[in-house]
Amino acid sequence: MSAFKDMLIDIQESIERGTLSYQQIANMYGLPVKDVMLIAEELMDQYDDARYDDYMDGDFDSAMASAGMGTDEDYGYYGMEDE
Repeated sequence: MSAFKDMLIDIQESIERGTLSYQQIANMYGLPVKDVMLIAEELMDQYDDARYDDYMDGDFDSAMASAGMGTDEDYGYYGMEDE
């Protein structure tokens, strides 16, 4: 891994811990505060993207419910019944 990538990961971990201000993080790495703020913004975007995708499991029933078609249970079907 490159030194830059290592530093970026360290900065992201410092932001996630939340124990240091952006100014303190910038001072630690010799960066302008605006660069730390951009890294934090990118990190938040990644969290938003991950949260957005979490609720969709991609199965047929979810797709049909999302399309307004409901699920089998909505129409009274709960699986094969023994006759």
